Amino acid sequence: MPALSRAVRRLLSRQNLLVLSRGQSVWTPDNVVRSPYRAVEAPNRTVVEHVWENLERWPDKVATVCGLTNRSYTYHQLHKQSRNFASQLRTKLGVRDGDVICTMMPNSPEYVVAIVGILTAGAELTTVNPIYTSHEVHRQLLLSKPKIIVGNINTVDVIREAMILAQLDIPIICITENGSFLPNTISFKELTADVDHSVLNDVNNTADDVAILPYSSGTTGLPKGVELTHRNIVTNCVQADVDGVKQYRDTTASHQESIIAVLPFYHIYGLAIITLHKLSVGAKIVTMPKFQPNTFLSTLRDHKISLLYIVPPIVLFLGSHPESKQEHLTYVERAVSGAAPLPKLDIDRFIEKCKPNLDFIHLYGLTETSPLVSTTAPGSTNYMTAGFAIPNTELRIVDSEMRNVGPNEVGELLIRGPQVMKGYRDNPEATRNVIDEHGWFRSGDLASLDEQGAVTISDRLKELIKVKGLQVAPAELESVLKEHPSVLDAGVIGVPDERTGEAPKAFIVLRDGHKGDREDIKNFVASRLASFKRLKDVVFIDNLPKNPSGKLLRRVLRDK
Repeated sequence: MPALSRAVRRLLSRQNLLVLSRGQSVWTPDNVVRSPYRAVEAPNRTVVEHVWENLERWPDKVATVCGLTNRSYTYHQLHKQSRNFASQLRTKLGVRDGDVICTMMPNSPEYVVAIVGILTAGAELTTVNPIYTSHEVHRQLLLSKPKIIVGNINTVDVIREAMILAQLDIPIICITENGSFLPNTISFKELTADVDHSVLNDVNNTADDVAILPYSSGTTGLPKGVELTHRNIVTNCVQADVDGVKQYRDTTASHQESIIAVLPFYHIYGLAIITLHKLSVGAKIVTMPKFQPNTFLSTLRDHKISLLYIVPPIVLFLGSHPESKQEHLTYVERAVSGAAPLPKLDIDRFIEKCKPNLDFIHLYGLTETSPLVSTTAPGSTNYMTAGFAIPNTELRIVDSEMRNVGPNEVGELLIRGPQVMKGYRDNPEATRNVIDEHGWFRSGDLASLDEQGAVTISDRLKELIKVKGLQVAPAELESVLKEHPSVLDAGVIGVPDERTGEAPKAFIVLRDGHKGDREDIKNFVASRLASFKRLKDVVFIDNLPKNPSGKLLRRVLRDK
């Protein structure tokens, strides 16, 4: 196999990280790709122990602040209040090790207190989208079997309806910004008042216990509970701290990263990468309850956001929206995008709006991998890949017969590493379907690995369109469509066709002031791609359905 190129070796070896000597390859003889970084040894401890390991270095720095109201907690205050909350959960509500506690609310500083407090109490955390209907919530309640639910004033009514549907009667803790009391709920403010912490000596979590129980988005079926252990999460944090993978600058007396948390905490990206990991390195987390253009832009500027975690729809917004100005992005040193591939045109527009020397970093991960799997190295300008496998991580691409394939061949991406989940809750069959006896996890993503081991994600394997037996990746068509001057955003699905079996159909969001011309768009695609990839139909819509991490929900388009 080819050795690492000089350019890649130079980029990765700035911190002397390569485990490989000159002339060696990340590819093994049996077509497995190893991480180019030295292996790390994750400490044998819980998430909470990891978060507070270096508390004494930044006790008076702001841990989390509301981007709208400026309510804030220092690290010392967050440590104390989360322990107060954990102690009250144990004494007043009878929480014991391994109990499940559910949260359902928008991002806020108090949500951060609740997250850390629940884990401190020895409980497992499961999170629910605050815009879910009662029917969606009741399904997750039946699956996760929580002992308590934590919500806010805007979600309590839906929680109550869901509990009726699920025939459950469990306590509801309600968070209110002003500490007011909502009838038939338990006040979060009262549960965070000063209290003796000695009861926490009874907590007996180990690194192999489940810490977080997120439910997969359900883009390929009904949601499943993903069991992520303390070891999974802590290992992924340590993997992300290695130079070359590391996306933040260290917290010192004169520097603290300011990170906007508009990506929801109920999603693994917002929960693990933005919240738990960044608390462990002393960053400031600026919360936003939801994305609103004007408040998002003013928060970027007013809170001097230096490290910007975003998803493709936000990259698109920042690069193309007329209200997005360079002044809003003045302090941004690095932007990190994950969740879905991005057309280069969208990235170029964003960087041009921001600054030429901006570090734009791609990462790739899944809920089942805690979540980080690969990332581009700071300084890289190869925006079309998702970078290299992080430490202790192996990758392989397999064909339909599960045979390993070589460089630049497309197939399903398989992942092996200490960040891979324990399994799906109460679903051994689903677990066996994705994790084999050797620990390889089937991602369900269509991808390729180049000679250097860089990952390029093509699409979801199950969403490929079969035209006369040939495979068409919707993401490829979407990328081409976004190059059309009238197209702001695009989604493509396969629809039945008598002649070809399936054919691509595009859903288009137009730019402001532009009119849609179906034939012009069809011809635009036809001029750039092979004939079997041509569009059968084009539909113009106001917006595309996407999940919180920015992934297009093609199943919703199919339902339309």
